[in-house]
Amino acid sequence: MLTRKQYELLMFVDERVKETGVPPSFDEMKDALDLRSKSGIHRLIKALEERGFIRRLPNRARAIEVLRLPEAVQRSVPAARTRGGFSPSVIEGNLGKARMPAEGANNNEPVLVPVMGRIAAGTPIEAIQNQSHTIGVPPDMLGTGEHYALEVRGDSMIEAGIFDGDTVLVRKTDTADTGDIVVALVDREEATLKRLRRKGASIALEAANPSYETRIFGPDRVDIQGRLIGLIRRY
Repeated sequence: MLTRKQYELLMFVDERVKETGVPPSFDEMKDALDLRSKSGIHRLIKALEERGFIRRLPNRARAIEVLRLPEAVQRSVPAARTRGGFSPSVIEGNLGKARMPAEGANNNEPVLVPVMGRIAAGTPIEAIQNQSHTIGVPPDMLGTGEHYALEVRGDSMIEAGIFDGDTVLVRKTDTADTGDIVVALVDREEATLKRLRRKGASIALEAANPSYETRIFGPDRVDIQGRLIGLIRRY
């Protein structure tokens, strides 16, 4: 599983090697991903190497070898570029969309919702991109729109009734109101489940556990990925 930035960097390096036979420089990678410093590129490269997607060759400048790409990527599809950065081509399917019962079917038939991985209710973890399996959800829990589910890890939301091991149901949206519990992507790298508070021009991600501090960010550092609408708990 890769964060969005890890994915973008991997695809950028792969495309550059195929085009020129030479990996891009750190400055080129920084500019392509619109990062402020090369230290962010170092962290992304280390993460890709640890996950077995690339290999750095010793004693050689700009020596990065792409070992593999995510399974969902088709090498034959060219990557798209946007001004000031790199945006990978995406092949859309049913991923992330709740499959509704066919017309005429029993309205109480469960809706299949994709489980996209794990979300931290504690210290932020990597953003989740890959579907692991699906779960059946009663249709009256969902309503309209696109939905996905995430498995909770951590205890920072226990006073909101969300415990380690729960599965949260999320309606996909990029907007939320103050007080909503949201899936928030911080710096486009880390995902966390927190209560959203707006404080002037800043955004606060508030835990529901006094052991955790509220984290405050500028508005350009937080992207809303969805809003909590329910949860499933197994005993």
